[in-house]
Amino acid sequence: MINVAIIGSGAIAMSHIKGYLEFGMDCKIVAVCDIYHEKAKAMVEKFNLNADIYDDYKHILNIPDIDLISICTPPYTHAEIAIDSLNHSKHVLVEKPMAASLQECDAMIEAAERNHRILSVISQNRFTNPMMKLKRVLDTKLIGPIVHTQVDSYWWRGHSYYDLWWRGTWEKEGGGCTLNHAVHHIDIFKWMNGMPSEVTAITSNTSHDNAEVEDLSIAICQYNDGALAQITSSVVHHGEEQQLIFQGRNARVSVPWKVKASKSLENGFPEIDHELEREIQRVYDLQESIPYEGHTGQIHDVIQAIKGETDVLVDGVQARQTLELITAIYKSSSLGEKVSLPLEKTDSFYTREGMLDNVKYFYEKTKIIENFATNDITTGGKYE
Repeated sequence: MINVAIIGSGAIAMSHIKGYLEFGMDCKIVAVCDIYHEKAKAMVEKFNLNADIYDDYKHILNIPDIDLISICTPPYTHAEIAIDSLNHSKHVLVEKPMAASLQECDAMIEAAERNHRILSVISQNRFTNPMMKLKRVLDTKLIGPIVHTQVDSYWWRGHSYYDLWWRGTWEKEGGGCTLNHAVHHIDIFKWMNGMPSEVTAITSNTSHDNAEVEDLSIAICQYNDGALAQITSSVVHHGEEQQLIFQGRNARVSVPWKVKASKSLENGFPEIDHELEREIQRVYDLQESIPYEGHTGQIHDVIQAIKGETDVLVDGVQARQTLELITAIYKSSSLGEKVSLPLEKTDSFYTREGMLDNVKYFYEKTKIIENFATNDITTGGKYE
C-alpha cells in the first residue's frame, strides 16, 4: 500500500484527492497539510478521509510510512518542498509549473536522482484520449515533416482572479498565463514536436491591472529546419477554446480532432487526398482509449512507476524543458530580442533572482485576499 500525503488544500488538491481515491487498492491518503488548518480540515471532511491534518509540511517528512507526496501549493514553494521531500526518501508528484526557475528545476532533478526517487510534474492534459491518439498519429509520420504548428491556449479569468494573495506577482506565482495556464499546451507542443531553436515573443496585460504579470502573450518559435510555430497564451479569451494544429507537408491534424490532406494538381493547386485522409483516420480510430484521464490518469501513471511496472510519462527533465521554453518567451518579451535555445546556466534568466530583476512588470498588485469562498475551478482539456 502506497501511503500519500497531500500538501496544500486549495482547489487543485481536489483533483489529486479524487485521483488517489480511484485506486484504493494501491494507495491511501494518510495526511493533508495546509498553512490554513481549517482548509485542510475541511478537505478531509469533504472527502471523508481517514487522514491526519498538519499545518507545516516539515512535520510530515519524518513519518517513515509516507511514500508519496502530492505538492499542491503556490509555485514559489514547489522547489523547496519537493527537494525536502525527495531528501527524506519520498516520491514526489508536484503541480505545474515545476518551479519558478531553471536553477530550481535542476536542483529538484538532482535530488530525485541522488535519492533514487520518482519526480513527476502534473501535465494532466497529456493524459486525455484526444492527445494520446494525436501523439500516436504524429509518431507514424504520415503527415510528413511538420512545417507549422498553431497552439491556442485560450482561458478566461475575471479581474478578481489575481486578488488571491500569491497570484499575480512574479515572486510568488512566477509568471502569468504563459506559465500558469498555457504550460499545459506548451508541454504538449514540446512533447509532440520537440524543442525549437529560437523564440521571439511579446507579452501584454490587457485586462488585469491588479497583477504584475501578463494576461496575454504571443510567441513565434523557429526550428533548425525552418519550421515555425505560434503559441498564444491567454486568460482573456471567452469560451476557453483550446487547440493544437500540426501542419505537415502531406496533411494536417489537430486537437480537437480533424484531418485534412492535400495533393497537388499539375498546376500546383490543391485537391483532396482522400486516400491519405482515410489512412490517417484509420490509424486514429485504431488507437485504444486510455483507462483514466486527467489528474487521475497521471496519478495512475505515478503509482505504476512506484510499483516498478513502468517509467513515468512526465519526469523532471521533461518538465524542465517546458519551463525552459516558457523562460525563453519571458526573456524575449522582456528584453525585446530573439532568444536562442537552450538557455545556459550563465543566462540572466536562469535563476529566480535573475528573472525577478529582468522580467517586465505591468502593474502593481494592490488588493490581496487570503482565500476565496468558492473552490470551483476549470482545468481545460475538453478539446471539443
